[in-house]
Amino acid sequence: MNPTFTIAIDGPAGAGKGTLARRLADHYRLNLLDTGLTYRAVAYALIQHALPLDNVSAAETAARQVDLARLDRAVLSAHAVGEAASKVAVFPTVRRILVEKQRDFAKTPPGAVLDGRDIGTVVCPDADIKLYVTASAEVRARRRLAEIESIGGTADFTEILADIVRRDERDMGRADSPLKPATDAHLLDTSEMAIEAAFLAAMAIIDDVLAKRDKA
Repeated sequence: MNPTFTIAIDGPAGAGKGTLARRLADHYRLNLLDTGLTYRAVAYALIQHALPLDNVSAAETAARQVDLARLDRAVLSAHAVGEAASKVAVFPTVRRILVEKQRDFAKTPPGAVLDGRDIGTVVCPDADIKLYVTASAEVRARRRLAEIESIGGTADFTEILADIVRRDERDMGRADSPLKPATDAHLLDTSEMAIEAAFLAAMAIIDDVLAKRDKA
């Protein structure tokens, strides 16, 4: 590999890109960043200080203070934080601040796997590999329900599905850095794939690119 090697993974919530990113980072021994956590960290800071989510100035301040080395997944994975994050993520100035942090992370040797909504299109448009991981809204809702039930919780499938559809519309419809596949991204639909199958499919794509690079 070159001094740095970047794998960009984009896709909607619940498609499995986070799990896939962790598996790939471990396999290829690359740094890992779930960029969604950076937006969640901003939202969490606003919630902690009882500040309105539409306070752009406060969101900008929180974004500047985000430390990528101290993102607490356990705290930031709360559903309410995720909902809030999709609202602060629409602010262009907040996105610019966080994108710079994310780009710096990607440049750190030996390279990184970054997953999010705009990695291949905005954060790392020159990434060595771009994957767009998707699945139907219904499948993603079923996965979310199973996840909640696996830890003893209860939820309504219809509400989860409606929530996913709303988040998709927000992510895909925002004016700044909307969620969409990069033109040169490899599409990976996991609707009927277990994580192992998705991992093997992604590995095949990456290894093919690496093999061609070695021959060049």
